[in-house]
Amino acid sequence: MRKTIVLLGLGSFFLLVSFVQESKLPDLSLLRKLYSSGDLSQWPAPNIDDAVKEGFQDIGVLPKATYPAYNLFTKEKAQLGKMLFFDPRLSASKQISCANCHEPQLGFGDGKSLANGHGRRVGKRNAMTLYNVAFYKSFMWDGRAASLEDQVLLPTQDHVEMNTSLDVLVANVREINGYAQYFVEAFGDSGVTLQRIQYALATFERGIVSYPSKFDRFVSGQADALNDQELLGLHLFRTKARCINCHNTALFSDNKFHNDGQALYGSRQEDFGHYHLTGEQKDIGAFRTPSLRDVALTGPWMHHGNFPTLRDVVELYNLGNPAPIQRRVKVDESKRPIPSPLLQKLNLSKEEVDAVIAFLGSISSSTQRRLAFPELPDMKD
Repeated sequence: MRKTIVLLGLGSFFLLVSFVQESKLPDLSLLRKLYSSGDLSQWPAPNIDDAVKEGFQDIGVLPKATYPAYNLFTKEKAQLGKMLFFDPRLSASKQISCANCHEPQLGFGDGKSLANGHGRRVGKRNAMTLYNVAFYKSFMWDGRAASLEDQVLLPTQDHVEMNTSLDVLVANVREINGYAQYFVEAFGDSGVTLQRIQYALATFERGIVSYPSKFDRFVSGQADALNDQELLGLHLFRTKARCINCHNTALFSDNKFHNDGQALYGSRQEDFGHYHLTGEQKDIGAFRTPSLRDVALTGPWMHHGNFPTLRDVVELYNLGNPAPIQRRVKVDESKRPIPSPLLQKLNLSKEEVDAVIAFLGSISSSTQRRLAFPELPDMKD
């Protein structure tokens, strides 16, 4: 009997030790030293799947934005692009500008779940922030625009957004005499062409870059830039929470497309995303990974805008992104969404969820970016 009691006691002891080890927080003083060293090679290894390892780049400080050789930066071109961006006369109603859905003081989004435009019609997707678009490799949630120059024309033509044909768009700008001097300064003569409008808008938008964050200062050597909760969140982001599998590089986006369980199959908001470009079942419900820089300023979140808080988003991933299909919906197996294999149940504690959310705040600016509204050219100048 005594031997049995001793064995039971030892078993309980080892269970207790195991529980303590599993629940014990990492050594934050050591993590602070490693992560703020300025040397990526000292960082703890990230928790990434084999499919992610090829070409993987860790998170870090965002470099300066670059401009393509065919559309190099000039301040005159950026100034013209800014005026066009804020000018509602580019739209059919002459009441809707790019800034209607991409308001600087709303994180270059519109603060709504779904954008609306011409005739107050509601679109199908959330207005994605324009922060850091210079670093994307494709554009729009589904990636249907190959360049920023191509992207700027899609909202103008969309019947739910600005509802303007390209011919009318050019004519609307051309009839505003006050623009002539700005086209001369930007392009050498007063000719108003579709390409020049594209180039000016794209030049302005490439300059919409996040301000340096607490995270940037921390990994650059300012060891006290993050508090303990934010530091724990950084470590979890790269390890247990597995965020790093998709939100990597200095952009906090892998520039790839993943089905994160939000195709909303069979619902009124069903959206197959990247599938409409590729026709491949693996891309049903796949959307481009958004950058997390300034993410605390750009809600509501996801392509459908159905998540009003970052806690909603983190908890969804914590549950492994369950994607239930409505019971009454007859499923076409060739169109059944296939969730990304990167999605796993995380088993984060409340303390760990709080830490991840705190870290997301640390890669966001403390205030919304403000832009002075430009004085728009007059029709008769």
